[in-house]
Amino acid sequence: MRIPALLVPGLIAVSPLAGAQQRHDTNAPIDFGADHIELRDKANRGVLSGNVSVKQAEMTLNAARMTVTYVGQVVGGNPQVSRLDASGGVTVRRPDQTAKSQYAIYDLNRRVITMLGGVSLTQGGGNTVNGGRLTINLDTGRAVIDGSSVAGGSGGATGTGGVTPSRGGRVTGTFSVPQRN
Repeated sequence: MRIPALLVPGLIAVSPLAGAQQRHDTNAPIDFGADHIELRDKANRGVLSGNVSVKQAEMTLNAARMTVTYVGQVVGGNPQVSRLDASGGVTVRRPDQTAKSQYAIYDLNRRVITMLGGVSLTQGGGNTVNGGRLTINLDTGRAVIDGSSVAGGSGGATGTGGVTPSRGGRVTGTFSVPQRN
């Protein structure tokens, strides 16, 4: 039996707003920029640091540091990226949606982004949800946030930018209400 996410304490599924989210093109090229890059070819990794910015189709990911993992095969002169691990002030922006956290993992094979530690998801006209862990399915646009956080205990945001910290593993937030006459 499947339990709707809204009925489980500390867990909320945030459906995309009608027409606001589209399927993300996970096959699009990944463009990046950073202050420094260190290639570790024998380990099939690259470490980007300092003002890291990654763009794929309509999505951007910014962080202080990122490890890019790629498979050994090269297609068209480019290594095939399988995973991005980001840390330090991570921000993921998609059309009409911004998520912030301390850490993020983008699994390109599964087409899923998992964000950990002080997560804040802002969507639409000011709807905000805070928690410890956020999972975004890039195929469906579905975002699931819960209060637990593997990296840092109880979760909670920094309190900057109008975000209210979450305490005790709970999911908190604010939903906007349409103006009525």
